[in-house]
Amino acid sequence: EIEAKYTKKMQVLRDELDLRRKTEIHEVEERKNSQISELMRNHEKAFSDIKNYYNDITLKNLALISLLKEQAEEMKKRENHLEKEKADVLLQNKQLKEPLQQAQEQVSELQKKLAHYDKDKEALTNTKARLKVTQKELKDLQWEHEVLEQRFSKVQEERDELYRKFTKAINEVQQKTGFKNLLLERKLKGLLSVLEKKEVELSEVLAASNLDPGALSLVSHKLE
Repeated sequence: EIEAKYTKKMQVLRDELDLRRKTEIHEVEERKNSQISELMRNHEKAFSDIKNYYNDITLKNLALISLLKEQAEEMKKRENHLEKEKADVLLQNKQLKEPLQQAQEQVSELQKKLAHYDKDKEALTNTKARLKVTQKELKDLQWEHEVLEQRFSKVQEERDELYRKFTKAINEVQQKTGFKNLLLERKLKGLLSVLEKKEVELSEVLAASNLDPGALSLVSHKLE
């Protein structure tokens, strides 16, 4: 009866310890999964923000450069055309032997064309200056992009380092939990050994006492 009673107690104790161990392990796993998910969401959001920011800057600058190149080409074409017109006009001015009135009218017309040419030439100069400024801005943006890429690489390294540290911490917690369970099992074995010794000693004392069955039952009850 004593052995059955303590066997039942040991089984209850084992069940309680096993349930407690499983509960603690489940809580640790839930915290681990929650922290990993949070880290993944944060890093994915940071990566998406940096990527969108870089794409917006690149698209805007490419569109601006394309527009300025088209303007520069158009100005160059107009400059060539005006240069050709100027040469033609000067040639015609030399060859014309018309009356003075006609010559004066032609000169007046040519002066007007020359004034337009100077304006177009000045506009081309201004466009070239704007193109040079835009190219400098593009270089600055490219440098900023390189800096952002380096920062992004550093963020990725920090994320990987945090994940390694977190995994290491989880492994340490699991090792400590297993070690604690091992100590409890060893302590339980020691208590079982002590219990067995006490039962043997009790049996020897009762056997040596030569008591009648009624007194022996009373003594056994009190000892229990």
